Amino acid sequence: MKKVLIFSLAYYPKHVGGAEVAIKEITDRIDERDIEFHMVTLRFDSTLPKVEKVGNVLVHRIGFTTKNPQMADLRSFPLHLNKILFQFLAAWKASRLHKKYKYDAVWAMMAHSCGVPAGIFKTFNTNIPYILTLQEGDPPEYIERKMALIKPLFRRGFTKADIIQTISTFLSKWARDMEFNGPIEIIPNAVNTSHFSQNYSEEDIKTVKSEIGKKEKDVYIVTTSRLVHKNAVDDVISALPKLPKNVKFLIFGTGPDEKTLRALAKKEEVEKRVIFYGQIDRNVMPKYLKACDIFIRPSRSEGMGISFVEAFAAELPVIATQEGGISDFLFDEKRNPDKEATGWAVDKDSPEQIRDAVQDIIDHPENVAKVIKNAKELAFSKYDWNIIAKDMKTKVFNKVFK
Repeated sequence: MKKVLIFSLAYYPKHVGGAEVAIKEITDRIDERDIEFHMVTLRFDSTLPKVEKVGNVLVHRIGFTTKNPQMADLRSFPLHLNKILFQFLAAWKASRLHKKYKYDAVWAMMAHSCGVPAGIFKTFNTNIPYILTLQEGDPPEYIERKMALIKPLFRRGFTKADIIQTISTFLSKWARDMEFNGPIEIIPNAVNTSHFSQNYSEEDIKTVKSEIGKKEKDVYIVTTSRLVHKNAVDDVISALPKLPKNVKFLIFGTGPDEKTLRALAKKEEVEKRVIFYGQIDRNVMPKYLKACDIFIRPSRSEGMGISFVEAFAAELPVIATQEGGISDFLFDEKRNPDKEATGWAVDKDSPEQIRDAVQDIIDHPENVAKVIKNAKELAFSKYDWNIIAKDMKTKVFNKVFK
């Protein structure tokens, strides 16, 4: 049995994002008799144990804590210091754990959070293979600016890796730009396709529609997004005045831009057509998606974005930009004539194109059915977690163990 130590800023049961979901979905599908996973991560919450088994991962938590912090609290003292200190404390903790457990490899989840400690660990443990996964959703240039004070260590997080796994072609190019010359495997994130494609009774959907205030002739555009600038929720709000009044916008998610977005909705005089629902449990999310009509996230940048593929599986037409990793799977009938269309592409920062895409979906249901079928088939054939976990084991872990 091999042992792999994972570096991750956060992990279950709290403050989980797409990267953490990916770790759990992959590790849960790899037999613990083949690979035993450990993890160094931040604790944040004093009610969580310092050491805990979560699925197939033995989690070792470090850092400053408070009791039951919310997501917004992570940016306040003392928790806001954790991300900075993790760059060095995680490397120290990993060295101590290695003396006890004798790891066969280390795996860093995202360069801007974990590449530095993994690179430091690799510097002092040259015989231990180091895997770097690039999952970043922010633009590379933005991340590089944030890491400017420790630029040499940040770059070392790339160059010290034995193999880099990326979730998109876009991020593979970034790895090369950061002077990584080794092997790269493009293995995307995925979704639980069976979960998001499940069917519900008419009564279940009717109950959800009542809860979200959807009337018979309403058209609901829905997004599942962190409320941050890169996800361009503001562009959707700005498009609403240009659309019929029965078109409404349902937002699942929270974030630092919520106050600004609410103010924009009021300024555009569409506050009654924008529903800020807040966070939603992933266990019930498919039911809420299926109660809506169109999925949208006109991202200004995106490493990949599993929310789009979840919408594919849930059989919703999808409107998105083709920024970053989205271009690997969102194909537009007019922009990508050589591929089967899977959605409607718009330029970033273009409420007018959002309006046109929504109107096209409303006006041409026969074309929508064809695009939905293509998108669902793509989700099942390429973006299922069983496929991704198998690829990670055979194309990444098994390679470094040799």
